[in-house]
Amino acid sequence: MRPRNAETRNLPPRMYQWTRPRKSGKTWIAYYYLDGSGKAIPLGKDLDKARIKWAELEAKEAPLDLRTMKGIFDRYIRDIVPKKAARTQKDNLSEIKQLRPMFDSAPIDAITPAAIAGYRDARSAKVRANREIATLSHVFNMAREWGLTTKENPCQGVRKNKETPRDYYANDAVWNAVYQKAGQELKDAMDLAYLTGQRPADVLVMRKDDLEGGFLMVQQNKTSKKLRIQTTTDGSANSLGLLIAQIAERNAQHLSSYLIVSQRGKRMTATMLRKRWDEAREKAKQVALDHSDTLLASRIAEFQFRDIRPKAASEITDIGEASLLLGHTKGDITERVYRRVGAIAKPSK
Repeated sequence: MRPRNAETRNLPPRMYQWTRPRKSGKTWIAYYYLDGSGKAIPLGKDLDKARIKWAELEAKEAPLDLRTMKGIFDRYIRDIVPKKAARTQKDNLSEIKQLRPMFDSAPIDAITPAAIAGYRDARSAKVRANREIATLSHVFNMAREWGLTTKENPCQGVRKNKETPRDYYANDAVWNAVYQKAGQELKDAMDLAYLTGQRPADVLVMRKDDLEGGFLMVQQNKTSKKLRIQTTTDGSANSLGLLIAQIAERNAQHLSSYLIVSQRGKRMTATMLRKRWDEAREKAKQVALDHSDTLLASRIAEFQFRDIRPKAASEITDIGEASLLLGHTKGDITERVYRRVGAIAKPSK
C-alpha cells in the first residue's frame, strides 16, 4: 500500500512517485504506473503529463483539471509567468484575470476561434482585448507543448481590434514649460531619457558603473536588447557624456551609484518619478492657464514621461540612427510608432 504522505496522497490509484536526492541538493522526481502484473511503466517527470498517461492506461478521460482552462491557466502562472520580466508578469496576471470568467470552466478542446472572436467583440477595452488574446494564444501554445491538447491554436487567424498608435509629440513649448517647473532630479531624468532614447524603467536603473570605455552600457528590460551609447565624440565628451558628468558632480555627496536619485540620495523609483512629473506638469499647466493659453495648457496636460522616447526618435533626422538608439531591429517600428513629426520637405520654389 502506498504511504499516505503529503506528496503522494493525491496521486490516482496505481500511480507512484519516485524521489531521489542528488549531490546538488535538489531532488529528482519521476512517476510510474504499476499495472496488474506488477510491472512498473514510466510516466515521466512531468506530473500533468504523467496523469494524462495514467488516464490512457486506465482507459479513462484525462483528469478534469487538465482538460479545463482553469488548471492550464494555473500551470501557466506557476511555470511560465515567473520567467518573464517584472512588467510582463504584472501584465500577464492582469490579462489572465480578465480571461478567467469566460474561459476558466471551458474544456480546452471545446474553445473555438468563434469563442475567441466573441470575447474580443464583448470586451469594451479594445486594445487590452488584443493583449489578452495574445496571452491566451501563448497559453494554448504551451498547453500543446505540455501535451494537454493536440488541437490547433484557436487564436490563430482571429482578427485583432484595430489599434491606433499614440501620436502625441511634445514640441519645445510643451517641453520647456514642464522642464522649467521640474526639480533638478526630474530635469536630469528628462535629459537622460531624451539623450538616450530609452524607456522610463531603463533610465531609472542607469548607474555610474554602466560607463565603460566611452560608452553607456544599456540592457533594455523589456526586450533584453543590449546597447552601447556613445558618451564621447572624437575623443571629447558629447552631450550625453557632459550630462552624466554633471549628474555625477551633483550627486558626489551621495553613496548611491544610480544616476537618477532624489535630493536625499535615494534611487528614484517609478512612483517617485511619477509624483514629481505630475507636480511639474500641473504647475506648467496652471501657468499656461494664467496666461489664457488654453491650447498650450491642454497640450501640457497630455504630456507623459513616456513621450520623451518618441520625441527623441522624432528629432533624429536619420531613421536608421533613431532605430539603432531605440533598440529596434526593424526600422518600420520606429517609423510607424515613434516618429511623430512629418518628413522634412523642401518648398516647390
